[in-house]
Amino acid sequence: MIPLPLPWLEAAILIALLGAVTISRVRNLDCAWRWGVAFTGAVLACTMLASLGFYLQEWTGPKTAPSHGSLQVYLFGRPYLGLDELNAPLVPAAALLHFLTAVATARTKMRRFSLTWSLCAEVFHLAKFACTDPMVLIGLLTLGAALPLVEFINRNRPIRVYVLHMSMFVALLLAGGVVLDQTVNDPARNTIAAVLLLAAVLIRCGVVPAHCWITDWFEHGSFGIALLYVISLSGVYAAIRLVLPIAPDWLLHGIGLMSLLTAFYAASMALIQREVRRFFAYFFLSHASLVLVGLQLHTAVALTAALSLWLAVILSLGGFGLVLRALESRFGPLSLHRYHGLYEHSPMLAVSFLLTGLASVGFPGTFGFVAADLLVEGALGANLFVGLVVIATGALNGIAILRVYFLLFTGARHTSSVSLELGPRERIVVLTLAILLLGGGIFPQPGIASRRRAAEAILNPSSSPSHPARPMPRLTILPSPRAALIR
Repeated sequence: MIPLPLPWLEAAILIALLGAVTISRVRNLDCAWRWGVAFTGAVLACTMLASLGFYLQEWTGPKTAPSHGSLQVYLFGRPYLGLDELNAPLVPAAALLHFLTAVATARTKMRRFSLTWSLCAEVFHLAKFACTDPMVLIGLLTLGAALPLVEFINRNRPIRVYVLHMSMFVALLLAGGVVLDQTVNDPARNTIAAVLLLAAVLIRCGVVPAHCWITDWFEHGSFGIALLYVISLSGVYAAIRLVLPIAPDWLLHGIGLMSLLTAFYAASMALIQREVRRFFAYFFLSHASLVLVGLQLHTAVALTAALSLWLAVILSLGGFGLVLRALESRFGPLSLHRYHGLYEHSPMLAVSFLLTGLASVGFPGTFGFVAADLLVEGALGANLFVGLVVIATGALNGIAILRVYFLLFTGARHTSSVSLELGPRERIVVLTLAILLLGGGIFPQPGIASRRRAAEAILNPSSSPSHPARPMPRLTILPSPRAALIR
C-alpha cells in the first residue's frame, strides 16, 4: 500500500490556479493578502505531503522495488508529473518561497506585489519541477517565459532587453525540442539537440554574455516578483532533465568554463555595485553559475555539492532577497554610495541580513557551509584551477556581503520618527528561515544523503526511452572527512 495515496501534487497545482483566479476578483488589498496567504499556505501543505509520501514510499516500500522509484501522475496514459530523488525536495522548497514572500509582504508593497501573478508563477514552477516528460517541460519553460511580460507591461517598464533574451531562449529551446529524438538513440542528432538546449539553458541562467536580462529584471520589476521568478533556478532543472542525459563530454566542459567565468565575473561585479538591487542580481548570478559548475564536473562529490548548493541558494538567497525587500519597503530604494546606519532602527533586519547572506557564502554552522565545502572539494578533486577559482569566487562573495552590511547598517545615524522594526509576520518568516538554515547546518546528513541519491541517479540513468543517455560510471568519492557526509 502506498503511503499518503491522495494526489497531493495535482491538488497543489489546482489550488494555486484556483487561488490566482479567486484573488484576481478581489479588490480589497487586505482581503486579497489574507486569501493569498491562505492559498499559498495550502499549496505548501500539499507539496510537503506529496514529498513526504514519496519518502515514505522509499522507506517502507518492498525491498524489490527500485531504489530510485517515483510517484507518477498519469494523464492520457502517459506520465507527465512525478516525484523522484531530484525534485522531491525542490517542489516544497519552491512552494515555501512563495508562501514566505506572501507572508512577508508589507502594506506598502501590496499595490506593487501581485498575488495573482505570484500564484500563476507558482503553478508553472510546481509543474516544471514535477515534470518528467522532456517535451512537456519545454512547453512549460516556454509559457513561463511570458509571465514577466505581464509585470513589465503593468508597471510601464521597458521590455526590449527581456524580450530580446527570452526570444532567443524560446527559439533555441523549441529548436532543441524539435531535434531531440526520444525514440532513436542517434548520437549526432542528440549532440545537435544538446547544443541548442544548452544555449537556451545558459540564457535562462544568465550566463555571460547573456546576463543583462537578469539585472534589467531586478531593476524594473517588483523585488518580490523578480525574486520568485529567478531564485528557484528553473534553468538548472532544465539542464539536468534535458541536457545532461544527452550531452557529450566536450559540451559539459563548455558549460563548466562559461559558468566558471560567469561566477567569478558576477562576484567581482557585486563588489563594486552602487545600488542594492543590482548588487543582489550579480550576487545571485554568481551562485547560480556555481551550481552549473558543480553539474559539469559530473562526479559524485561535485554533483552532490551542486544539488545541495541549489537547495541552499533557494533558502538562503530567497531569505536574503526578502530581507533586502523589507529594507526597501521601510527606507525606499537604497544606494551603496554612502553609509546609512540602519542597525539602531532595525537590529533584527541586520541580524537576518547577516544570517541569510553568510549562509549563502558557506558560513560554518549553516546548510550553505556543507554545500560550499563539498563543491570546493569536488572542484579541487577534478581540476586544481577550477577549485581555486571556486574558492576565489566564494571569497569575493563573502567580501561583498560584509561590504554591503557595513554600508547599510553602520557608519552613520539614521533619524526616523516611526518604528522601523520587523512586524509579527516578518518575524515568522525570519524564524522559519533561521530554523531551516541553521538546522540544515547542524544536522546536514538527511539533506546531503538525499542529494547524494539524486546525484547517483544522474550519474547512472535508467535505460528507459526517456533517458537516452550514455551510461556513466559510478565514481569513487574522495577519502576525506567532509566527503564522508555524503556516504
